[in-house]
Amino acid sequence: MRRVVCPGSFDPVTNGHLDIISRASRLYDEVVVAVLINKNKKSLFTVDERADMIAEVTEEYGNIKVDKFYGLTVDYCREQNIPVIVRGLRAVSDYEYELQMAQMNHRIAGVETLFMATNPEYAFLSSSLMKEVVKFGGDISGLVPDTVHERLVRRLKED
Repeated sequence: MRRVVCPGSFDPVTNGHLDIISRASRLYDEVVVAVLINKNKKSLFTVDERADMIAEVTEEYGNIKVDKFYGLTVDYCREQNIPVIVRGLRAVSDYEYELQMAQMNHRIAGVETLFMATNPEYAFLSSSLMKEVVKFGGDISGLVPDTVHERLVRRLKED
């Protein structure tokens, strides 16, 4: 079985994330979406909430597994016997950072990285931008799944 991991914080998942996940799901037998537990970062949604949202919006693909992890992605890959990491690239600045990470991951664990160019329709999306726009009353319809949009609006009204 050919497996790949798509790691990230996904706080929250956007249509840009889903574009990469869905495209990877056509190339691999199983895509593990690994939600990062970052103890140094204040997330809007808990890791369980983020994992639940991803599971809900990727259910239709049929070959997506959602998991949570803490630490280095390559350690997770070794533990789960996953030889490839998939990463989306939005801009040149993403490439420079991601290339360094890919080279380090290969050096320390032999894990390969597959870069996918983001669909231009989603190239400007980031989770932090989505949160900021909603916080100030902007409309992000069509940029995140509807259920994620509803949860994001509800959560930001609580704050």
